[in-house]
Amino acid sequence: MPDAAPATPWAQGPDGSWSGPELPVPHARGERGLSRRTLWTVLGGAAAGVAVALVLTLVVGDDGGPGPNDDRGDGKAAASSPDPGPETSAPPPTEETEPTGTVTPSAEVPAGYELYDDAEGFTVARPLGWTREAVDSQYGMDVVNYRSADGERRLQVYEVAETSPEESFELFLSDDTPKADGFRELSLENLDDSGRPGSRLAYLADSIKGEPDVGPWHVADERFEAEDGRIYAIAAYGSDADGREDEHELLRTARAHFCPPYHACGESAWFD
Repeated sequence: MPDAAPATPWAQGPDGSWSGPELPVPHARGERGLSRRTLWTVLGGAAAGVAVALVLTLVVGDDGGPGPNDDRGDGKAAASSPDPGPETSAPPPTEETEPTGTVTPSAEVPAGYELYDDAEGFTVARPLGWTREAVDSQYGMDVVNYRSADGERRLQVYEVAETSPEESFELFLSDDTPKADGFRELSLENLDDSGRPGSRLAYLADSIKGEPDVGPWHVADERFEAEDGRIYAIAAYGSDADGREDEHELLRTARAHFCPPYHACGESAWFD
């Protein structure tokens, strides 16, 4: 798997992670009034090398694949635990302590799912009994992962730095972006007919660092403009051995009930 190093001043360390200067500047898309993350932001007019480095931290782990910590920030993940309840490990000293989210009873979600109000401010439908962990991000809100009890399925939610879903996937699929071992693109769909820009990528990976050995992984990754005008990603991970519809169903359900942070959303609509 080729390593594509960003232009200086970013550098790759011996453990494979990218490092570079801190960028404490105003939020590239305007501050979110109720968010605690107004200082975790990106320089809007950064040089191309820094932009490439940023997108690498958004979507790839230290092996070039979307690892469990996703390396969008300092790589410190909160310990997994059943929700609701407090986090079992303290966050970095530079952050405020936040409780985990709460479950909102709802008749709208399919059987086996719950409507979950995450501590990062967004709402999403997730499978019952899944645990939560969060990873600090250099852009926007934390990267949030929900996992099945056996660790073999994962639902991931994060904010995208690029200005459109198309731009984000174009950079992710470029030769400049390292991929997980055995990466194979299956399909890339344009979802703009939903009324807002959106794209969905499906792919396989032979292995993902830090994840169980389940044989080839199947990933369904959707990036879209939400009601607040920002670009978000929801990705579903699972073994390819049991078929691919379960990841697409997980993604569709989460996306249909997603409401961005601190935003009042209307009735959910399904996106096929």
